[in-house]
Amino acid sequence: MRPHRLAWLLAAAVRLVAGASTSSTSSTTPGVSTPSHASFPLPNSTNTSTKSAKASSIPFSKSISSVSTSSGSTSVSTSQSSVSTSVSTSPTTSTTPTSLVATETGPLTLPISNYPFTPYPTPTLPPIPPIFPSSDPLYPPPVSPDPTVVPDFAPAWAAAYDKARALISNFTIEQKVNVTTGVGWEHGLCVGNTPAVDAKDSPLGVRFAGLVTVFPAGITAASTWNRALIRARGLAMGQEFKAKGVNIALGPMMNMGRIAQGGRNWEGFGVDPFLTGEAAYETILGLQQGGVQATAKHYINNEQEWKRTQESSNVDDRTEHEIYAHPFMRSVMAGVSAVMCSYNLINDTYACQNNKTQNDILKREFGFQGFILSDWAGTMSTLSAVAGLDMTMPGDITFGSNTSWFGANLTAYVTNNTISESRLDDMATRIIAGWYYLHQDQSYPDVTLDSFDAYNPLNLEVNAQEDHDQLVREIGAGGTVLLKNENGALPLNKPKNIVLVGSDAAPPVSGPNEYADQGGDPSGVLAIGWGSGTANFTYLVSPYEAIQARARVDQTSVSWNFNNWDLNKAGNSVIDIEVAIVFINSDSGEAYITVDGNVGDRQNLTAWHEGDQLVLAVAAQNNNTIVVVNSVGPLILEPWVDHPNVTAIVWANLGGNEAGNAIADILYGVWNPSGRLPYTIAKNASDYPAQPVFGGTATDILSINYTEGLLIDYRWFDAYNITPRYEFGYGLSYTSFEYSNLLVTPIYDDSVDYAQKSLIENWSNGGATPIEEGSTTALWLHIPLFKVTFNVKNTGGLYGGEIPQLYVHHPPSAGEPPSVLKGFTNIELVPGQTGQASITLSRYDLSIWDVVRQGWAKPNGTITF
Repeated sequence: MRPHRLAWLLAAAVRLVAGASTSSTSSTTPGVSTPSHASFPLPNSTNTSTKSAKASSIPFSKSISSVSTSSGSTSVSTSQSSVSTSVSTSPTTSTTPTSLVATETGPLTLPISNYPFTPYPTPTLPPIPPIFPSSDPLYPPPVSPDPTVVPDFAPAWAAAYDKARALISNFTIEQKVNVTTGVGWEHGLCVGNTPAVDAKDSPLGVRFAGLVTVFPAGITAASTWNRALIRARGLAMGQEFKAKGVNIALGPMMNMGRIAQGGRNWEGFGVDPFLTGEAAYETILGLQQGGVQATAKHYINNEQEWKRTQESSNVDDRTEHEIYAHPFMRSVMAGVSAVMCSYNLINDTYACQNNKTQNDILKREFGFQGFILSDWAGTMSTLSAVAGLDMTMPGDITFGSNTSWFGANLTAYVTNNTISESRLDDMATRIIAGWYYLHQDQSYPDVTLDSFDAYNPLNLEVNAQEDHDQLVREIGAGGTVLLKNENGALPLNKPKNIVLVGSDAAPPVSGPNEYADQGGDPSGVLAIGWGSGTANFTYLVSPYEAIQARARVDQTSVSWNFNNWDLNKAGNSVIDIEVAIVFINSDSGEAYITVDGNVGDRQNLTAWHEGDQLVLAVAAQNNNTIVVVNSVGPLILEPWVDHPNVTAIVWANLGGNEAGNAIADILYGVWNPSGRLPYTIAKNASDYPAQPVFGGTATDILSINYTEGLLIDYRWFDAYNITPRYEFGYGLSYTSFEYSNLLVTPIYDDSVDYAQKSLIENWSNGGATPIEEGSTTALWLHIPLFKVTFNVKNTGGLYGGEIPQLYVHHPPSAGEPPSVLKGFTNIELVPGQTGQASITLSRYDLSIWDVVRQGWAKPNGTITF
C-alpha cells in the first residue's frame, strides 16, 4: 500500500462514509446515521446509470426471504436462490428473439435482523511437491500443454491474511468501512478507487490510458487453444497494468456464450466450461505473475446485455455447477485475488446479494480467499455484505449520487449490530490481504493515468507497451481459424494481382479511437468490440496496410475498394483478378451503448454493412474469392459458404493492435493456421438452444430460463442430431496430421499415503464430495488420475501445429450430454515428424454434480473417450 494512501486511510472517514446516509433515522454515532430495525432503507429507484448509463431503472422487491443462521458462518436460507433440476427434453422452436416475455414478481431481499458471523477457515493442507507445490502468485508453476501440477496458494494467502489482520487491528469501524467503499464515480484516477486500492478495466488491456497495448480479445485467445499463448497474454497485460500503477485489473471475463448474439461474448472465452476454465486459469496466472490483482467476472449468469440489471437468470443447481460456475472455480484454483459479482438476478436474487452463489458456492465450496466486489453500481443494499459482498464499486449508489449502500450505512449497520463487526473485519481483511498477496506493499508504482481526463499529461508519463506487439501478432494469428480452403487457395504465393474489397480491410476513417469505448459503427477493420471491455489504441494495423507491405516484397499489384454499398462496383473491380479478398465483420458490446439498434446484444447473426451481399457480388465475378471475417461471434454463412467461387474462409476473430499483420501472416503462410472454433457456427440461428430474451416494460424483471440445462452449444447439436455448418473445435491447417497408439494409463498409486485418502476411497466407492469448506477445489479431486497418451504425425508438407481434443462420453444413466470436452493440448511438428502428446484427467474431470448429495460423484457405468 502506498504511503500516501495508507495515511489517507488512517486519517478519517472518506466522503461516502462521513457524508449523508440514505436512511433518515436517528444517529448514534457522530456523523453517521443509523437505520432502524423496523425499516430497510432503499435508494431512489430512478437510477439510470451503470458503468456509463443503465438503460432503465432498478426495481426493488416487495417480498423478502426468510433468514436462518448457523455456526461457522452467516447463512441465509437458499430459498432466495432456489433451484430446480429440470432440463429441457426437446429442441427449441424459437426462431427469433423473444419479445413477449415472462417476468418476475420482484427480487428477493434480506430483512433487517441481527447477523452474526464467523469467518471461513483458511485451507491448511500441507504442500505435496511436485504435484501440489507451495506457490506464490508472482511465481506460478510453468505453463504446460498438459498441466499436471495443482499450485497451492494457501500459504501465500495465510501470510497475506496475517499481515492484513495486523494492519486493521487498530482501525476504527469507519476506517475499516473505508477499505470496503469506493470513493465515488470520477473521484479518483481509476474507474474504481478506495483509499486502499484502485481498480481498472479491461480484460484486453488498460482502459482509458495512453501508451498501452490493445491485446486480442478473449475470444481470440480462446481460439488459439494454446495455454502458452494465453498465459503469455495474461502476463503481458499484468505487466502493463502494474506499469501504470493499477492494483486490480478488472478481468478476465468468463461468462459463457450461451446465446450466440450475446453482446459481451467476445470478451470471454467461448461456450464450453472446460475451455473457458482453462483460458481463465492461465490468464489469471499470467496477470498475477505480472504483479496485478486479477478479477474473475461477471459472477454469475450474466449472459445477455438487454435489461442486464432487470433480468433473473433462472438456473438449476447441476447446470450452475457443471457449466457456469466451473470457470470461476478454476479461477479460484489459479489463486485469483478478486471476483466481481454481476448486475443480474440469479433465481430471483441479485447476484451481489445472493448468499447461495457468493457465500455457499464461492467462499465455502470453492474456498475462495479473496474478496468480492460489485460491478459498477451493482450493489443493491447494505445487507449485501451479509450475503458475501466485500467491496462496493464505484462507491455511490448511482453515479455521482454522493450516497452509498456501504459508507455511512455500513458503518451504521455495524454500530447497531445489524451486521457483525467480525464480518466487517472479514471484508477489510480480504481486501487488504489481496494487496499483500500480490506483494503490492513492495515498491509498487504510483498510478500514471487519468480515467476521466484524456488530456492529462499523466496518461503519457509511462509507456507500458514494451515489446508486446509481437505477442499480439502471434496470438492474433494463432487465434485465427481456417474454415475453408479449396484448390490450394491459401497460402498465397506471390500472386500477380490482388483486390481488397470491404471496409473491414481499411484503417478506420477517423483513426482507431474514432468512438469512445469503440461505441460506434466501425468504419474500418474491426479489432475489438465496444464497451468497458476495451482500451484505447496506440496504433492499429489494418489488413490493407499489412497486405500492401507484403505486396511490395512480392511485387504484387494491389488495388482496393472499401465501399460496401456499391455492389456493382465491387463486382466489377475483381474481374480478371488472380485473388479477390473480401473483408466482412459483425460487432457487439455492452448495453450502455447502442450501435445501429443493437443494445449491446446483436439483433441478428448476419454480417454488418451488407457483408453477405458483398461476398456474393464479388464471388459472381471472381473464381478465387477469399473471405476474411472479423466477428465478435458466430455468423450465419449459408448465403455464400457453398458458393463454388468462394475458395477460402479465414475466421480472424478480433486481433487487437496487430489485427492486419496477423491476418496477413495467415494469408501468406507465415503462420500455419492452428486456431479452432470456441463455439459452433450453425446453419440457422434457430438451431442454437437459447435465444436472447428481449422486450419487457421499463419496470419488468425479465425471466430468462436456462431450460437447455447442460446442453449448451455443441452439446445441444449433438443431443438432437442438428448438423452445424462448422462444429465447436473445428479448424483446418495448411498441413495434415494422423493419430496412432492411443493409450490410457492410471496414475493413482493405491500404495501411496495420499492426503485425504479416505475421501479418495469414498469417491471410488460411489460417494460424493463432503459438504465442507473447499470441497470442490480439494487437492484429492484434482490430482492426476489417468493419462491419455497418443502419437501425432505431420503427414503434410509444412511445419504446423495441431490441437488434439479429448471428449468424454458418460454412461446414459449419468444424464450428461453425448460428448463433453475434458481435455486439449497442442503439439507442433515439422513434415514427417511424429511426436507424443498427452492429456491428463482427474477425478473432478470424470465427476458429475449430485444435486441430492450436493457434491461431486463419479457416475455409475463406463466412461469412454
